[in-house]
Amino acid sequence: MNNSPKEQSNCTFIPVKHLETIKVFEKKSDCDIWNAFNKGDEMAFNYLYRTYVHKLFQFGSQYSRDSSLVKDSIQNLFIYLRKKRGSLGEVTNIKGYLFKSIQREIIRNIKSNTSFEGFEENFLESHFQLEVSPEVSFIKNESEDERKIQVQQALNQLTTKQRKAILLFYEEELSYKEIAEIMNFSEVKTARKLIYRALASLKKYIKPTSY
Repeated sequence: MNNSPKEQSNCTFIPVKHLETIKVFEKKSDCDIWNAFNKGDEMAFNYLYRTYVHKLFQFGSQYSRDSSLVKDSIQNLFIYLRKKRGSLGEVTNIKGYLFKSIQREIIRNIKSNTSFEGFEENFLESHFQLEVSPEVSFIKNESEDERKIQVQQALNQLTTKQRKAILLFYEEELSYKEIAEIMNFSEVKTARKLIYRALASLKKYIKPTSY
């Protein structure tokens, strides 16, 4: 990343596979990768950027349809991390840490552009809309357009927290513990119950496929 922050905010967020970097870090634990980055390893920083930038953009786009705002938020996050390396705390789950960080950054950026009181709850309730993705395991076999529309409508019937938990669990394949941390739940069982209830609700809204 030799570009200036302004130039970086206009780049396309496609994770470029740098073979040498991938080879060095792909088998290391999150803790080892983070420690290497925190100690100033530039290759570790590049690995983090190339591995997670696209995932962060997908996740951040659930909060805002303004792609420029999402991209700028991601760039701001990585600039901050690079500036603070050497003084950052221990991280054992990088994806969870980055998701929670970008969530805060995007909300902060949107919040700074509005005087809407009670912003966060109302905004998330109306804007966090989980989109149907072929990678989501519980709808993998539902490829027909009509079925996808039905699934999308069902997802939109869920609460904001339920949609968010479903995204993190199925799309990002995070554990209940990791979801609890991202969503600021004090107990892991809260995340588990939220997902179970979301799935139960989806079953009510999605009609069985007729053969």
